[in-house]
Amino acid sequence: MSADNVVHCRSVGEVQALVRSSQKPYRPLYPYSTGLNWGYGGSQPPQPGALAVDLSQMNRILNQDEISCDNPVAVIEPGVTQGQLADFLAEKHPGLTFNVTGSARGTSLIGNCLDRGVGYLGPRREDLFGLEVVTGRGDLIQTGFRRLPGPTHQPEGPSPLAHAHPYGLGPMLDGLFFQGNFGIVTSACFKLLPKPPVQVAISMALLDIERLDAFVDALAALKREGVMAGVTHLANRARTHATLSYGMNGYLQRHARFSGPTLAKELEHAMALVAPSEWSSLGGVAGTAGQVRAALREVRQRLRGLARIQVVDETKLSLGFRVLHPLRQFAFARARAAAIDAIRPLHGLALGRPTDVAIENLLWKFGAEHMQAVELSASRCGVLFVSPALPMRGAFVKGFVAQMSAQAQRFGHQLYVTLNFETPTALVAVTNLLFDKSDPAQVDTAHACAAALQALVKAQGLSVYRARADMMPDVVDATSPYWRLVRDLKLALDPENVIAPGRYNLP
Repeated sequence: MSADNVVHCRSVGEVQALVRSSQKPYRPLYPYSTGLNWGYGGSQPPQPGALAVDLSQMNRILNQDEISCDNPVAVIEPGVTQGQLADFLAEKHPGLTFNVTGSARGTSLIGNCLDRGVGYLGPRREDLFGLEVVTGRGDLIQTGFRRLPGPTHQPEGPSPLAHAHPYGLGPMLDGLFFQGNFGIVTSACFKLLPKPPVQVAISMALLDIERLDAFVDALAALKREGVMAGVTHLANRARTHATLSYGMNGYLQRHARFSGPTLAKELEHAMALVAPSEWSSLGGVAGTAGQVRAALREVRQRLRGLARIQVVDETKLSLGFRVLHPLRQFAFARARAAAIDAIRPLHGLALGRPTDVAIENLLWKFGAEHMQAVELSASRCGVLFVSPALPMRGAFVKGFVAQMSAQAQRFGHQLYVTLNFETPTALVAVTNLLFDKSDPAQVDTAHACAAALQALVKAQGLSVYRARADMMPDVVDATSPYWRLVRDLKLALDPENVIAPGRYNLP
């Protein structure tokens, strides 16, 4: 994408002016926050000739002075990243946290929410409300009670309800702008959370692969009943090993002085010791000390005989490292010290501390460990996601994941799968393919494999929960009454179809 096809907006006024000027003569616009939507399309416009609209310089936390534990809402622009917000809270409001994702620190909060990403504490869709939107007409609207004027003595100020009540009165328009591309969101209210007094992670490794269905059902019950209220992650071995490899490799290289083929062999041996299970789950419980103790008792009782359980918190990680690191001349201790070193930044995700480790792992895997996480698109690492939503039924999940894996194997691909228990009734199978995008043959094979996986999803009457830009012709059915209504609603707000035609709406 050349510089001539990108425009950088720095204010709401600039966005409005751009939208109005793009109507006549017509030029389609593709807005993005920071462009780091890896595996789903990134900053690449889905329609040839579209003008990319970079909103990353709109990066203010608009109500910095009003945020507090009694007012846990940040009003943010689309360029505000999760790393930026985490740093701000750590400095100014250490008693507050938020729902982070496992992606990089440089990813946009609004961008991920609008594409319905999933954080460690729940669906990101639920974190956002009170949107400010520039419609395709160039009008500026605000949803919920954010639209209300201020009190009589200060009508230009916000209503006392503007950043407090998430629903408003009348039809909720917010949903139109999630995966909707009916307008350009220029700011929104983002929910913050008080830090719980006690928070621990629970590692649960499945003992018998044949009992995956029972394991899913047990984790689903814990989610439905609120014992583990956050998002529980259940990853296959490929995903678990990929998550830990970069950190463990670094430890073995720095502290045990392994290198070359010896390092690779040692990493393989260490991984077999610390992560032997085909399926491993990570969840969390939080609350008062009594609430956490009660939840842990319930988890252990429900999963007895199904999974090997370990309770992890920062104190245990620090103690374990202090004991094992000095004993690293022994393989057993070395493997576990390396694992703790790799887990530490990942454990921080549940505590509201975003990290670049997941992306750094991909860069390392493709020989680009010298690059920054935000540079992933410039590396050889190719990523494609085919992530279906699934009913939370163990037998169905077990069978369908096996079908997906078998389909990928026909193309010579290994799937990286994490089952996220997102809601009390459904989960999402976050599934990706990795390939070397500098090799045309690998690119073609990966896309053919992704297309076959999408065909399998549709054949089962399912759908992905987030779609890549190149999937739109297959996802959007022009003959469907649903999508025809979506088109009509879209044209009411954007009659010239200026904003991102072809993505989540009919062209």
